[in-house]
Amino acid sequence: MGFYADLHIHSKHSYATSKDCDLERLSLWGRKKGLSVVATGDFTHPAWFAELQEKLAPAEPGLFRLREDLDKAVRAMLPLSCRDNPIRFMLSVEVSTIYQKGGKTRKIHHLIYVPTLRQAQWIGRKLGRIGNIEADGRPILGLDSRHLLEITLEAGADCYLVPAHIWTPWFAVLGARSGFDSIRECYGDLAESVFAVETGLSSDPVMNRRVSSLDAYRLVSNSDAHSPARLGREACMFDTGLDYFSMRQALATGAGYAGTVEFFPEEGKYYWDGHRKCGARLSPEESRELNGNCPVCGKPVTRGVLGRVQELADRAEGETPGGADPFVSLVPLKEALAEIEGVGPNSKKVAREYERVLGKLGAELAILKDIPIDAIRRAGSPLLAEAMARLRAGAVVREAGYDGEYGKIRLFREGELNRLGEKKARVAGL
Repeated sequence: MGFYADLHIHSKHSYATSKDCDLERLSLWGRKKGLSVVATGDFTHPAWFAELQEKLAPAEPGLFRLREDLDKAVRAMLPLSCRDNPIRFMLSVEVSTIYQKGGKTRKIHHLIYVPTLRQAQWIGRKLGRIGNIEADGRPILGLDSRHLLEITLEAGADCYLVPAHIWTPWFAVLGARSGFDSIRECYGDLAESVFAVETGLSSDPVMNRRVSSLDAYRLVSNSDAHSPARLGREACMFDTGLDYFSMRQALATGAGYAGTVEFFPEEGKYYWDGHRKCGARLSPEESRELNGNCPVCGKPVTRGVLGRVQELADRAEGETPGGADPFVSLVPLKEALAEIEGVGPNSKKVAREYERVLGKLGAELAILKDIPIDAIRRAGSPLLAEAMARLRAGAVVREAGYDGEYGKIRLFREGELNRLGEKKARVAGL
């Protein structure tokens, strides 16, 4: 039986303003989403590390669980349909490195994973001697990426580093603004120690496999969530034992790694080129015709992920000589419900319907991906059943994100919900 893991979150990003994100809420929302493993995030932050020490207990090798009294309280807040799925935590941190290399300023984000609190504390102390790790959940250090990887490896043989959201224009290893043209160029002689890369919200495996230099790496996807309710919007699928070392081995070798849950990449906020201030959204082809300049103000646009992939690609679109990576593209359940209800995804109406649907059917990922359409219909949600059928078929309407603006994925065309609602009313009246 496989399981889902979300291994990139921000638990105490801007610590003073993130009190709504604690281990209890991460456990609560992880269960609602249908996850089995959630990253702790931010273990280098002293206040958050103290919370990890206080609230976590050892579970399976290299993983942790909530302290029993806290876990009992969380389970009591869940619908019965979501209570049986245990949540485990994996120790993680995202680190930002900013430095000069090759005559260019590099701004790279990295994810670090360790199996013990002792190793997490060792890395925290080591990085604390280099820069300020208390001001923010994601420490920003003047440190070469290669040296950060070296510190990770020094912490222990089972510790590992994954380059984060590798295509993001501003802060990523292959980003257009401040990255490199290959993973090896970034990490130098230690590059062989990197075995997985995080693709980010604005790309999917098909896009990544156009770049043959990425063939050596497992492609992982995670939510990059800044709040518990956004957990699971992307995730990794494992078919291994539920423990840190089995998961790490699956990423290193591919055996037991079952693929990813993805955004539709168009929904990511850096898919196309553009200039948000001017409302200019450009396909890579349109951007090239304008020499990368905004058609409104004439200033350079922010280059998107699709254009950057095309720049580095040495394969045709859809070409995957090593075989296709298994993945599924989904839309968060609240977004689907918001479209059906004609309100915002954070509205009270959507929150009520979300809890009702979970109570009837179970965790979110199962609703989006696995529960039979007829079962969703019988749960009193015919429009949601239709939405899930379209989602699973990939029959969605796509509006590309750009320059920090999320794109939109719609499951119904303009005016279609009104017509379906009227048809439903007529049937009910017969």
